Amino acid sequence: MERSPAATAPKQVSQSITDAALLSEEELLALETVVCSHGDTVHYAEKPKFFETCEGSYLYDGSKTPYLDLQMWYSAVNLGYSQKRVSDALKKQIDKLPQLACQYLHKEKVLLADILVKSIKRNLGETGRVHFNVGGAQAVEDALKLVRKTTGKSKMLAFEGGYHGRTLGASAITSSYRYRESYGEFGDRAEFVPFPYCFRCPYDKKVESCELYCVKQIERRFDHEYTGTWNPKTKKAEFGAFFFEVVQGTGGYIAPPPGYFERLAKTCQDHGIMLVDDEIQMGFFRTGKLWAIENFDFKPDIMIFGKALTNGMNPLSAIWAKEQYISPDKFGPGSTHSTFSSNSLGTAVGLEVMRIFEEGDYEAKLAEKSKYFINLLEDLKKKHPEVGDVGGMGMALRMEMCEADGYTPSRRLADAMFQRGLEGDLVVQGRKMGLILDIGGYWKNVVTLAPSLEISYEEMDLAHDLLDLVISECKKNL
Repeated sequence: MERSPAATAPKQVSQSITDAALLSEEELLALETVVCSHGDTVHYAEKPKFFETCEGSYLYDGSKTPYLDLQMWYSAVNLGYSQKRVSDALKKQIDKLPQLACQYLHKEKVLLADILVKSIKRNLGETGRVHFNVGGAQAVEDALKLVRKTTGKSKMLAFEGGYHGRTLGASAITSSYRYRESYGEFGDRAEFVPFPYCFRCPYDKKVESCELYCVKQIERRFDHEYTGTWNPKTKKAEFGAFFFEVVQGTGGYIAPPPGYFERLAKTCQDHGIMLVDDEIQMGFFRTGKLWAIENFDFKPDIMIFGKALTNGMNPLSAIWAKEQYISPDKFGPGSTHSTFSSNSLGTAVGLEVMRIFEEGDYEAKLAEKSKYFINLLEDLKKKHPEVGDVGGMGMALRMEMCEADGYTPSRRLADAMFQRGLEGDLVVQGRKMGLILDIGGYWKNVVTLAPSLEISYEEMDLAHDLLDLVISECKKNL
């Protein structure tokens, strides 16, 4: 009997996949341009790059050229690529319990929640619970739900330069209009206030003498009812919560001056505004402490984290909230849900990551590494007037690229450095290499550096030499 065309389809698909494995990189790139959406960030690069393997602080292309990665997947791979204990935990879980609907329990979920809750209790002195989801933006959505349920309010405060994700809800509290422009009206859009960006103060003040003028501008919103945000008779604010990163990620790894957040937190607490700390990029020792907020003397109502929780191995994120907001009588079964929210692979890997962090003396080690790396950046600043500002907190470091005057933002130089690193033909210390950089900041002129926490001192020296070469070449060719 003659077979129908439908019956032969699987064989044709299989043949197509086999042929694809034989395509050259140029052919694959040509195919990608017509079959893949360009809606993600791949095509920020002039020529998107293929990589085949990774280990430690390096990515490797098809020719096995090493690329020193100084952004580690937007700070998702804090322990370095192919970390053996993390990989082994994933393999073990794949062989044991790779799939399980989130309506059921598995021990890794409970143990991971326990270690997270205890770490926050130990470091911040607060009792709470953890709720899991998949990605950072999804956890932000859960935090928004919890704030709305607790306060009954849909309007939030957030910072200029803040980044919280690109789902609809997360876009509403992310300051860039670019992320909302094509998607209709956002009636619940946050009200954005300036972040204390001292190198480029929006109020033209000097940090040495401003007496936290930027906080005063927020405080004045509660002086009387005619600011549009406060009713002194009912003692109620229009805002449910203030969503913030204590060190801005996509905004350019900007850290606030001493005393800023403590004073801001008191203003919010005095006016019934919840504090939601977004640790998605800055958590898990990126700033030198397990939780970035430990660098400051105040406590949040809700924390959001993800990315490095699994060292980039499997999508998993979470929110932690104080007991009074997330107890079962307040946030009961079905309050929010995602099919893969507490997936067994992610929780197993996250549990191993937290064990690694608890076993290692990361705070002491990173204090030394941070000081060493910042000194290297200071050396680059002395050599190149185009490096207008350097600094950071822990291993969240920044290098602001400018014109030769050392102040005017130079996106063209930053973009050129990003692209030059991807070409993979830099010769340093007798080796041909590439360099992985990420560009952020309000003017897209900041090289944001998030190296592996396990980066060696020799690799930091190599980073200095690679950056020196890239800056020299790019400014010469512009």
